[in-house]
Amino acid sequence: MKRKMVILTSLLILLGGLNLTFLIINQSNSDLNITKPSVTTNKKEQESETDDDQLSEQEVSEEDPEESNDGTFGNFISEAVESTIDFFKRDETNIVAIGDSLTQGVGDSTGRGGYVGIVEERLNQANEQVYFHNFGKRGNRTDQLITRLQDPEIVTAIEKADIVLITIGANDIMKVAKENFTNLTYDPFSKELIHYEERLTTILERIHEINSDTEIYLIGFYNPFSQYFPEIEELDQIVDSWNSTGKVIVEEQVQGTFIPTKDLFMNTKLDLFADDNFHPNEYGYELMAERVLEYLPHNNEQ
Repeated sequence: MKRKMVILTSLLILLGGLNLTFLIINQSNSDLNITKPSVTTNKKEQESETDDDQLSEQEVSEEDPEESNDGTFGNFISEAVESTIDFFKRDETNIVAIGDSLTQGVGDSTGRGGYVGIVEERLNQANEQVYFHNFGKRGNRTDQLITRLQDPEIVTAIEKADIVLITIGANDIMKVAKENFTNLTYDPFSKELIHYEERLTTILERIHEINSDTEIYLIGFYNPFSQYFPEIEELDQIVDSWNSTGKVIVEEQVQGTFIPTKDLFMNTKLDLFADDNFHPNEYGYELMAERVLEYLPHNNEQ
């Protein structure tokens, strides 16, 4: 647990520059104060054996990751993605990507620009008919994005956009985590979720006000801490509840589309995170791009 506390402390320092040098981890009873069901040693051992068996089965059935995905992964492209690429060959399309560091592509050491850059590469691999405008900004929260939606450059881009892709809210969650670091419980995240819902609604309505014809896609959250704290179920519950709220709002308020990503980063032997252990690396962004392409319009939706 000492190692886990050090990892989480490092993550919070990297993500916000929060001065936590006063935090000294010098005893085992300094665990995160999160209520969770007790688990006996025998049960943990059984779960470990089960996970090992499942991993062995995956290793037998799965291909080498370098041979199973496009770009840095290989040449695999799903039928849905192929159909999406074909769809975008027909007409010129303007796509605006807006939000936080995931839109900016932080963590992608290849310089391709994260999931947005990879999607752009795929859609323009045959011709140059899809024009991207990336307004991702590291650290952006929902309240800050509301302000940025008054920026004339962003407004003009949205006015011409056929599609708007959004990643927002992860920094809202991290703000709550930093403010309650020594006593992380579900309650403060649940309270903040009410405000997140209000601000996200404002964001979506503002985009719809600027351009009522654009198609809006909200990209969901993943749980970056599951690799270090799989036994803390509350972390998954927080991500699930915020994802559920986002899905309902985007679908009901603007008839938009919610794109889930949490499953992409679960139960995998691949290293999908950058050195900061929070943002995706190039492999994680590859998976996100593939998922986005699966949800974008394709030929059977003509």
